[in-house]
Amino acid sequence: MTEADHAETYEQRVQAIQQANQPILDGFETWLRQSGLSEPTIKAHVVNMRFFSRYLLLYAYSLRRLDEATEGDVYDFLEDWFPRKALWASVSSMKVYLASFKKFFTWMGETSLVSPEMVEDVLSTLKDDRNFFLRKVAEEFP
Repeated sequence: MTEADHAETYEQRVQAIQQANQPILDGFETWLRQSGLSEPTIKAHVVNMRFFSRYLLLYAYSLRRLDEATEGDVYDFLEDWFPRKALWASVSSMKVYLASFKKFFTWMGETSLVSPEMVEDVLSTLKDDRNFFLRKVAEEFP
């Protein structure tokens, strides 16, 4: 396989994953809307999960869809990547991300996109490591 073939295959995989993620994000947005949240809150949660989907695809070297994300992916994103790379990272934005992940994985569990065990693992990490994530982002941007 030539380098050009590899690049084309990679681009095709990226595009396929982006297309697979869109209905997931659309379903999440519909669920949020049905839960009665305000439009700005809905938009924030969807934008956060879209950003996480790009992290999974382009920065975590995983080429995984949102419904293939693991507790480790969420942890790595919150503990390391988001505080270091997102220009808007702050304690308040981290709190919104924690809420977004909680809602997103709850919804994915309710719709059977991920296993109940995965939901439990992610929610446990969000709860148990909340203060650690908040300290981490506070240290990055004192």
